[in-house]
Amino acid sequence: MEKNEILVIYGNNPEEMAYKLAEAAGLADLIGSRERRIGLKPNLVVARPASEGATTHPEIVRGVAGYLQNNGFRRLLIMEGAWVGARTTEAFSVCGYTQLARDMGLDIIDTQDDQARRYDCRGMDIEICGSAMGVDFMINLPVMKGHCQTLVTCALKNNKGIIPNREKRRFHRLGLHKPIAHLNTAVKNDFILVDGICGDMDFEEGGNPLPAGRMFAARDPVLCDAWAAGQMGYTPDEIPYIGLAEKLGVGCGNPAEARVRELNRSADSGALAGGVPLPHPGGKARRLAPYIREDRACSACYAALIFALSRMSRNELDRLQEPISIGQGFTGKTGSRGVGRCTARFDASLEGCPPSASRILEFLRKQL
Repeated sequence: MEKNEILVIYGNNPEEMAYKLAEAAGLADLIGSRERRIGLKPNLVVARPASEGATTHPEIVRGVAGYLQNNGFRRLLIMEGAWVGARTTEAFSVCGYTQLARDMGLDIIDTQDDQARRYDCRGMDIEICGSAMGVDFMINLPVMKGHCQTLVTCALKNNKGIIPNREKRRFHRLGLHKPIAHLNTAVKNDFILVDGICGDMDFEEGGNPLPAGRMFAARDPVLCDAWAAGQMGYTPDEIPYIGLAEKLGVGCGNPAEARVRELNRSADSGALAGGVPLPHPGGKARRLAPYIREDRACSACYAALIFALSRMSRNELDRLQEPISIGQGFTGKTGSRGVGRCTARFDASLEGCPPSASRILEFLRKQL
C-alpha cells in the first residue's frame, strides 16, 4: 500500500472488512519482522457500545488481530485511555475489549495508568504514554465521527488517547487544534484503519449514530483526516489541526492527492452481510429525513446526503422546495433532482457511488 492510497470497503461485517483491508494493504509486509511489538489503538473515549456511534467496533480489532496472528505476529498490545472523568477499564469491558483480549491472548493496557514522559514535538513539549512510544509499529483504529469542538475527529485526534489525563486537560486549555497537530509529529501512525460503520454525526460521546457501512485504511494520517472531512461535508480548512499538521510535516492535507481504491462497491455491501446489525439513524438524521426521497439507497450514499443536509442552514433547507431523490430504485427513471449515479437521468444529478458529502453540499447549494 502506497503512502497516498486510501483503501475503502463497504459492508456491515467489521471483522471481515478489517481482515480484507489489512490483506489488501499488505500489512504484514509493511510491518516486516514478526518480532516487532505492535500497538492497536482503538477509540474508547467512553463506556458505550460501538452501535451508539462513539467507539471502535471490537470486531475490527478482532479482524486485524486475526490477520496478524495468521501471519505469524504474536506481540500485539491493545492500548487506550478514556477521556477525563471516565474509566478505561469500564470502557474495555462495556465495549467488548476485555473479552476480546482473553479470547485472542492479547495484552491490554490502560494508558490512564501508564508512565509518561515529555517529548519535544516540533516546538511543543508534550507528555506521551510510554507504552505507545515503546511499540515498534502502531495501528491507529479511530472512529470517523463528529466532535463538538473540532467538528471532526479521526486519525490525528485519536492519538489523544495515548497521553495522560493531565495532558488532555492542558490540550483543552490550549484549544485542541495546535497540540493535536504537534502531538502527531512524535507519535506513531504506521497504519490507520478507520471505523466508519456508524459514527456519530456531531458528538464524540455518541448517541446519534449515522449508519454508513464503510471502513477505510490509510498510511498518511493527515491525508486520512482530510479525506474523511470531505466525507462528512467539510473542507480541510474548516478543521484547523489538519492544516497545522501538514505544515509541521506530518503528512499531506490535500484530499485531491489521495488515490482512492475501493475493494467493493457500496451497492455490493450485502456480500459482507452477517456481521453487526446497523443501528437506525439517530435523532438528527431522522429530523433530516423529510428532505430526502429514498428508494433502496445504500448506507454510504444515504449517510453522505445526511451529512450534507446537516451542514445546511434552516433557510437553505426550506429553499430546497422538494425532497432530494437517492437510491437504486431511481435507476433509469427521470426526475428533477437527485444524488448518486442511480439518478443519472434526472434533470439535475450529482454523479458518484457514493459521492462525498462535501460534493453533495456544493451541488445542493448551486441548486438553490
